[in-house]
Amino acid sequence: MLALTDNASAIVTTLVSRQTDADDAGLRIRTAEAEGPAGEQRLAVDIAETPEPQDQIVERSGARVFLEEGAAIALDDKVLDAGVDEEGAVSFSVLPQPL
Repeated sequence: MLALTDNASAIVTTLVSRQTDADDAGLRIRTAEAEGPAGEQRLAVDIAETPEPQDQIVERSGARVFLEEGAAIALDDKVLDAGVDEEGAVSFSVLPQPL
């Protein structure tokens, strides 16, 4: 199952709370329709007020992440990290889980 770093948990919580007041809201990760330049699967993120019925839900330190089925498979053995640059732009990184 996808794991979240402390940074990712804090940033997800902040992003979601800034965009909605819904108690069940979270960051939803889904497979994107467009493939990458080498045909690789791409992922997209959105703020969702509730998970979709088939979504896997990951919770850590108050952060909620909803994983669409394809994203859940792709991220099953990964760690989600996040950061904010000097201009306030958020970026997410997907890392391998430690053995």
